Amino acid sequence: MTFIGEFGLIGRPALTAIIGLVIFIFVFRYSKLIFEWIENQTLGTRTYLMEKLEFLMITVDPDKITLWLTSFSLIVLGLTVITMGLLLNWTVGFIMGLVFGFFSFRLPKVVIDYFVEKRIQKYQSQMVDGLQLLSNGIRAGLSVPQALGMVVGEMPAPLSEEFNIILQQNRIGVPLEECFDNLCKRIPTEDNDMFVSSVNILRESGGNLAEVFDTIVLVIRERIRLQQKIDTFTAQGMFQGVTIALMPLLIGLVYSANDPDSMARVFSHPLGIVMLFVAIGLDAVGFLIIKKVVKIKI
Repeated sequence: MTFIGEFGLIGRPALTAIIGLVIFIFVFRYSKLIFEWIENQTLGTRTYLMEKLEFLMITVDPDKITLWLTSFSLIVLGLTVITMGLLLNWTVGFIMGLVFGFFSFRLPKVVIDYFVEKRIQKYQSQMVDGLQLLSNGIRAGLSVPQALGMVVGEMPAPLSEEFNIILQQNRIGVPLEECFDNLCKRIPTEDNDMFVSSVNILRESGGNLAEVFDTIVLVIRERIRLQQKIDTFTAQGMFQGVTIALMPLLIGLVYSANDPDSMARVFSHPLGIVMLFVAIGLDAVGFLIIKKVVKIKI
C-alpha cells in the first residue's frame, strides 16, 4: 500500500509533466499556424471589417473598430460568465466566457457579410438597366468612359457608385482595363466577370461593344428568370428546414409548460447543460446542411 501510495504521488507530477511536454511540443511545432489563426480571429477581423466597410462606402476609424470589437467581446464574456456561473458554477462560467468572448470576434463578420451580399445582389439586379444604358450610349457615339459617366448620372447606387470608382481611378492614370479588373475583384460574380472580360477583350481586339452588351443583357435576364423559378421550387425545402430547426425549441416549450420541474434540470444539472449545447449545435448544423442542399446557384 505504501508503495502504491508513493507511486501515485510520484506518478501525478510525472503525468502532468508529460502532458505539459506534449502540449509544448505541439505548440512549438505548429506555432506559426496557431499565431496566424489567433491573428485572423483578432486583428485579422479588424482588417477584414475595414475592407468590407470600404466596399460598402462606409468610412470608420480603425481604432473605433478595435474598440467596438473589444467592447462586444467583453460584453459577451461577462454575460456568459454571469449566466453560467449562476446556473452551474463560476469556474465553468469563466472558461466558457473566455471561449465565447474569443469567438464573438467572428460575429461582426457575419453581419457585415450579410450587408455585402445584399449590396452585390442589388448590383446584380441593376446590371440589366446599366448595360442597356451603356449599349445605347456606345451606339450614340460615346466612348466607354463617356458611356460610364452617363450610367453614373442615370442609375442609382450601388451600380452608379461602382462605375464612378472606375472613372475616378481612370482619371488618376489607372488604365481602363485595370479599372475594370478592380471592379471584378470587388464584385466577383459570373455576370460581372463576363461583362469585364468582354469589355477588355473587345477594347484590345476591336468589335461591337453595343451588340455584346445586348447579348450579356439577354444572358443575365435568362439567368434571373431561371433563378426565380428555382427559388420558387426550393422555397418549400427552405420552409421545411426552418420548421425542422424550430421543432426542438417548440417541443422544449411544450415540455416546460407541462412539466416545468423536469425541464429545470436541463438548465441546472451539468449534464443537462452539456446536452443542451450539443442539441443546439446539432440543430444548427442540420439547418445549415438543409440550407446548403436547397440553395442552387445558376
